[in-house]
Amino acid sequence: MDVPQERRFAGFDCFQKVIDSGIDMVILATPPGFRPQHFEAAVKANKHVFMEKPAAVDPPGIRRVMAAAEEAKKKNLSVVAGTQRRHQNHYREILKRVHDGAIGEIVSGQCYWNMGPLWVEDAKKYWETYQAGKWSDMEYQCRNWLFHVWLSGDHICEQHVHNIDIIHWAIGSAPKMVMGQGGRQERVQPQYGNGYDHFATEFEFENGVRVTSTCRQQSGASFNVAERLVGTKGQVYLDGSKGEITGPKAYEYDGERNDPYVQEHANLINSIRNGDAVNEGVQVAESTMSAIAGRMAAYTGRSMKWEWALKKSMLDLSPADYKFGKLPVDPPAVPGVTKLI
Repeated sequence: MDVPQERRFAGFDCFQKVIDSGIDMVILATPPGFRPQHFEAAVKANKHVFMEKPAAVDPPGIRRVMAAAEEAKKKNLSVVAGTQRRHQNHYREILKRVHDGAIGEIVSGQCYWNMGPLWVEDAKKYWETYQAGKWSDMEYQCRNWLFHVWLSGDHICEQHVHNIDIIHWAIGSAPKMVMGQGGRQERVQPQYGNGYDHFATEFEFENGVRVTSTCRQQSGASFNVAERLVGTKGQVYLDGSKGEITGPKAYEYDGERNDPYVQEHANLINSIRNGDAVNEGVQVAESTMSAIAGRMAAYTGRSMKWEWALKKSMLDLSPADYKFGKLPVDPPAVPGVTKLI
């Protein structure tokens, strides 16, 4: 892409320069720790938004995103989130049938994002550059953002939010209670920042519905990125290429396959052109809040009410000052020691 020099921006205020440059729509794809500030600014300036997931990394950030999403509704601005499965044909068809009663009442479910390690070579390269004194603490963390919790929210938030979002979509609400556990078995080297490499979470919804959630980024482990729903009259299996219902109303999707990564942007642009605003801001914020609560439960060893985490938690991961300089890394969380804030 041929972007002239006068339209290239850098620094912690670059988002505002982009917004002020005469655009109609902005794509928010910086590390998630910056998402609330950037989303607020875009909505304030009356810009349509594509907002990558997750929506934030901590409860105060989620509250900011939800408030800005409500303001976007008042302004008739379109907001589409990077939870692309919401735009994927077989997910849409299977979930429509679930909501129409194809498996009866949902009684339980599972969701997974279990895979091998991610960005290992990048993490090693960045660490070596940082150790050579070429980057400040802040610049190093921003470049190696996946492994620093204030920037990514950890992989339960940054990645597994996709699967958690499907559970929210299927059940139609956020959970009541959250408990979880996890740890850091493989990522013990300093280049892996302060996150975990595995989580296991249980979400309790209304009517005693419990959903287990597991995510992992560890070597030599089985790959599984999928969701399951168990109902009183059948079950559902979903993954990136397959959608299937078993039971009396058995069904397997065999319709048109679309690329959801393209479709989400097409839907956003069409909504702007047609003047028919769509707004996914609150739904992605709520799904992200569940991922954050799962991380909080795992880090502290404490169970919590989802609504308390959303409305009352004062856990703010943002740095005291946004400048390129010293920024100590918090030690990895220890359950039973790390406080629930």
